Amino acid sequence: MDLAFAGGGLDRAADRRGSGDWQEGALVLPVWRGKLCLEGERLVRLPADHPALEDGLPSVLLGFDGEQAVAARDISAWLPPSLPETQMFFDPTEQVHPELPQARFVELRGVMSRLSPLEAELAATARALTGWHASHRFCAACGQPSEPRQSGWQRICPACSTAHFPRTDPVVIMLVVRGDRALIGRSPGWPEGMYSCLAGFIEPGETVEAAVRREVFEETRVRVGSVRYATSQPWPFPSSLMLGMVGEAESDEITLDPVELEDARWVSRDEMASVMAGTHAVLKAPRAGAIAGWLISQWVAGRL
Repeated sequence: MDLAFAGGGLDRAADRRGSGDWQEGALVLPVWRGKLCLEGERLVRLPADHPALEDGLPSVLLGFDGEQAVAARDISAWLPPSLPETQMFFDPTEQVHPELPQARFVELRGVMSRLSPLEAELAATARALTGWHASHRFCAACGQPSEPRQSGWQRICPACSTAHFPRTDPVVIMLVVRGDRALIGRSPGWPEGMYSCLAGFIEPGETVEAAVRREVFEETRVRVGSVRYATSQPWPFPSSLMLGMVGEAESDEITLDPVELEDARWVSRDEMASVMAGTHAVLKAPRAGAIAGWLISQWVAGRL
């Protein structure tokens, strides 16, 4: 199972952000309320003067695809004829803009594994950056409105001159193993049958290893000993960096924290193989492209 959003090789062109010379001829990815616009299986790239972008916010530079500058623009002010239900775990609805009748706005998690590595990296960066601007319109130091700078990679407060930068929240996601078994769990409200690796945010002053041990113990009371790094994945929902870890359990008994988990269980390697193959009677594999699926599939294959 491949990792979405990883290894696209995007030229992020940090040295070009301080000027606007990239804007001439740039192509723009429209973003609507966190959804990306696709035509077929490709991201829609529009000229900056396209009518679908007229009511959008200022474009933010994502980087360069070869010699081509690629930006993103938030057009969330557009109101489609009917609005989707936004409280679902996964929003399956698609929106069609009248100026883009052949394209559709889709939930990125549903298509991330079908995009090329470069397009997936562009999509992740676009979603994370536009989401950051939408949620950080005011200065955290004095409360006044802030303004975008550095081609969208910074916000400046005109009132107190405080600079703000896009945030990335580190998260540990861990495959906890003990012999030939792995520990998986599910949160309340997840789709039926969906289980995954345990995960949690790293707290201030905490190491990655300590976060793994703390999160697993808080949620299941299982104690973890040695911890090792496996891989990482940008996760723009809204702005996380998933640090994929493997932890060796030192105890078996599970005591759930019902606020965090609805269920947790030990699953054998053979049983997990059937989960990943889609043949298990109860459990469902993690979504294609997600780091949890990568960790599990690597363990099933004996590569972790």
